[in-house]
Amino acid sequence: MRAAISHKYGREYKLGTQPWTESALEPGKFLGNPSLSVVVSQYMVSLRRRKVRAGEIVTSARAIDESTMKKLWEFNTNFKKHKELEVASRKRKLENPELWAGYKVRLMLQTLYIVSMLCLLRYDEALRIMWSDIEFLTLDGQCVVKLSLPFRKTCQTGGISPFYLYPDLERPWMSAVWAFAEWWTLCMKMSGFKLHGYVFRSRSGHYDGINIEPDARMSSDSFLECFRNNMVDIGIDPRPYGMHSFRRGGCQYLAMVLRWPIKNVCTWGGWAENFDNPGTIFRYLLSWVDSPTIDRKDYFNPNRLGTDPCTACGRTCHCA
Repeated sequence: MRAAISHKYGREYKLGTQPWTESALEPGKFLGNPSLSVVVSQYMVSLRRRKVRAGEIVTSARAIDESTMKKLWEFNTNFKKHKELEVASRKRKLENPELWAGYKVRLMLQTLYIVSMLCLLRYDEALRIMWSDIEFLTLDGQCVVKLSLPFRKTCQTGGISPFYLYPDLERPWMSAVWAFAEWWTLCMKMSGFKLHGYVFRSRSGHYDGINIEPDARMSSDSFLECFRNNMVDIGIDPRPYGMHSFRRGGCQYLAMVLRWPIKNVCTWGGWAENFDNPGTIFRYLLSWVDSPTIDRKDYFNPNRLGTDPCTACGRTCHCA
């Protein structure tokens, strides 16, 4: 609610994003955005405190972790491929609830999951990716996907640094190169499909139908419905997840699994140039709604089980 009011004053009333303060040259005259005043900030903090005392807990979207991505990848890539277009009747859907989508739709969704998580995108930003934004390159003998976004929610005037995504043979469920290659190959086999326009298309016709029109972008509501169905497929309650789940999950994956320094995570996600709110990255990394990575009793346990072997040094300690 406060964000909407701040946007109203800042964009439509041209008051900017500066805090609401009294002018030093003209006492009694205030400048800036009223929604960003100290009084409003104090009220929002006290409102949160009162909600907690009343039993209401303000929660953010739960982060998608690597294990969930692996389950989604295994389920979607092993889904039966139908050579002929089949219409799933209502009775058949009741008997086989996984028939809400076929292999093509699932592969498209899996590609969107991976690119959203690795590039720290909200899913509504990923849905706007076009084939013209993607380049397939060869760097140092490796196939690389270069993703150049024309704009993002936090940078709508362009000038966004491109994302270079390399293949990940050890974690194919996190490999954007594999995902884009598979989706590109499948699109080339579709009759009438042309590789321009939006990458992630709306659904049409039967349960595995993909719209071949270049400007037929999948809507946010349609994606959210598909994502929730996909989570049910693997036995996970989809209700705690939302728009920022992949962005938050990507931050945690880069920092805790790949062991990137926080500075690199901020630079990669586009927060380094105008990082006026340093609490953002920490809200993405830490939240009580996320699944714990370690049991409370094992923090100082010297006999705690090791992790997967490090591919560089082979160690299994938790600091590797």
